[in-house]
Amino acid sequence: MSSQLHDLPATDLAAGIAAGEYSPVTVVDAYLDRIGRRNDRTNAYVTVLEDRAREQAEEIANAVADGDERGPLAGVPVAIKDLAPMAGVRTTFGSELFADNIAETDAILVERLEAAGAIPIGKTNACEFGHKGTTDNALFGPTSTPFDLDRNAGGSSGGSAAAVADGLAPLAHGGDGGGSIRIPAACCGVYGLNPSFGRIPQLARPDAFNEHTPFVRRGPLTRTVKDAALLLDVLSGADPRDLFALPDTDENFLPATDRPVDDVSVAYSPDLGLFPLADPVQEILDDAVGALAVAGADVTRVDPPFEHSLREIFEAWKTTWRAIYAGLAEGFRVEGTDFVENRDQLSPAFADIVEEGLALTVPELKRANRVRSSVADAIQAVHDDYDLLVTSTLTRRPIENDQETIGPETVEGKFVGSPIGWCLTYPFNLIPNPSASVPAGLDDEGLPVGMQLVGRRFADDTVLAASAAIERERPWQGIYGKI
Repeated sequence: MSSQLHDLPATDLAAGIAAGEYSPVTVVDAYLDRIGRRNDRTNAYVTVLEDRAREQAEEIANAVADGDERGPLAGVPVAIKDLAPMAGVRTTFGSELFADNIAETDAILVERLEAAGAIPIGKTNACEFGHKGTTDNALFGPTSTPFDLDRNAGGSSGGSAAAVADGLAPLAHGGDGGGSIRIPAACCGVYGLNPSFGRIPQLARPDAFNEHTPFVRRGPLTRTVKDAALLLDVLSGADPRDLFALPDTDENFLPATDRPVDDVSVAYSPDLGLFPLADPVQEILDDAVGALAVAGADVTRVDPPFEHSLREIFEAWKTTWRAIYAGLAEGFRVEGTDFVENRDQLSPAFADIVEEGLALTVPELKRANRVRSSVADAIQAVHDDYDLLVTSTLTRRPIENDQETIGPETVEGKFVGSPIGWCLTYPFNLIPNPSASVPAGLDDEGLPVGMQLVGRRFADDTVLAASAAIERERPWQGIYGKI
């Protein structure tokens, strides 16, 4: 039985544990055994919490036996991206500068996961402070997609996505400031949800305002849409420590995954009218978007009316992203770690971003905000008439692993911009709308292709409903047997 547990959705594991069909100890041991046998393939985990996880499993097993309610994820293992702090656990942020750092506090999402009974089983690899669309760092090296060990898992939540794809965790946490949930989801053939800004609260200190732009978020990486919805239910809700958290509602997202989509209108723009797409990405997308039509949705080919060029939009995102890292660096400086003085312990690319951010002027930020505003207007113009905007997640296949793995400057001979311009994700971090990457199929080399769904502001339920409809029409769970 234990050998099959890694194939079960988190919803089934949770139900089975609650019913006494599976022991939390057996579940955790099965995952730890699989991690021990397979983690060297992808380098998904950088820290495995064996003793801690087993202790938690024993506690939950005893509670279940006594009839105690321990939450909707009681006994279910979860992987935590190494950018999220866990009290008493090594948290490196993917940086040599923090190689021996032990976190003193828990991220809000860790608090909520453990309150729901989930068992953090390990910390997953990420690029240094999440600064690029690949997962590779000097401390741990690259993380590979399980579909091709010579290609990168995508970033920055590559370790989490690879862990889920390879059956090393049923649930994983990701963070997204330019596509860092959706990019690895596409590279690893899993489902990645980037919720509405503020849906999942986050603790940003000493500067509580630093991550309000571009819209950095936390979200789930899973094999099934229902698992992502369940995780969103656990993680969402206001927290007074997050000044941008959405207010509490009575809404549960899991029921949305059973909702029909025959009243949903879809604007299909595979390249957003801006990005080059390498073969055979568009062909696979054209086939996959048909699943929404089969499910009853009204699908129309529409491009957003962008006023600016791809280069201008990319530079606007990059300017605001630099500002985020300048704020991050200032926060660490106040707490005693100066990034500039310790540049030799940072990757050159990340150090450059920090220093460029520190040199930004207010007029430069305001110019970027004007471009950003026009992007918001163009996407809103689509959402005035359509519930969803559907695009490709990436312009090309996953990136080959190499020293300091970074995305290309060009695709099909056309400018996209490094390090993240090869991804159609970052424009949607300039706005607060929810988005997701859905497995669209495998290309002729057996590599996964992702399709991106973007909803109206706060319409996470519509994104989940449409994602689940695609999953019902084109189930993708069979691809994991090809790994």
